[in-house]
Amino acid sequence: MGKLIHFVHQSLDGYIEGPNGEFDWPVMGAQLSAYSRELTPEGTVFLYGRRVWEMMAAFWPEAEKLSDDPHDLAFAPLWRAAPKVVVSTTLTAAGFNTRIISGNPAEQIADMKGSGADLVLFGGAELAAHLTRHRVIDEYHVVVHPLLLGGGRPAFPAGAHRTGLELADTRPFDGRTVLLRYRLASSADEA
Repeated sequence: MGKLIHFVHQSLDGYIEGPNGEFDWPVMGAQLSAYSRELTPEGTVFLYGRRVWEMMAAFWPEAEKLSDDPHDLAFAPLWRAAPKVVVSTTLTAAGFNTRIISGNPAEQIADMKGSGADLVLFGGAELAAHLTRHRVIDEYHVVVHPLLLGGGRPAFPAGAHRTGLELADTRPFDGRTVLLRYRLASSADEA
């Protein structure tokens, strides 16, 4: 059985984007960068919602031309090689070793896990909420960055399903960010 990890960067006040859609604030230091590579060994399926997919597809294929950041240079080849899945009802084509799914994403992703696939959800707050409601996400890896955005898109949207979690690990990275890693609690343990 495979596993689905939701890996998300958020501000201390709980936002994944600023009030104007800004996502220019996450800092990938050496330790956090190494952790992101550790989280995605060869064969891991990268999972995205459509909006985040479009942002990623605009950057990672040409990352070496757009950035000299050590994280970007190390992660770009991994991104290009990884199998990717985008959940979208409007996207009709995607390159870069990417499959599009629509319909019932919780069922399709659960089937992928059942076939042994490990997946990492890199973005899509609404998709994460949908998968949480259906108990498809096994672990939440939340990286808290030291800033307050004061508004924007929350990491976990209002109306998200109440879900019990158990703390699996905490870890500081680069003297700057903190990882909070939670596992899905058994349904008997839900708060």
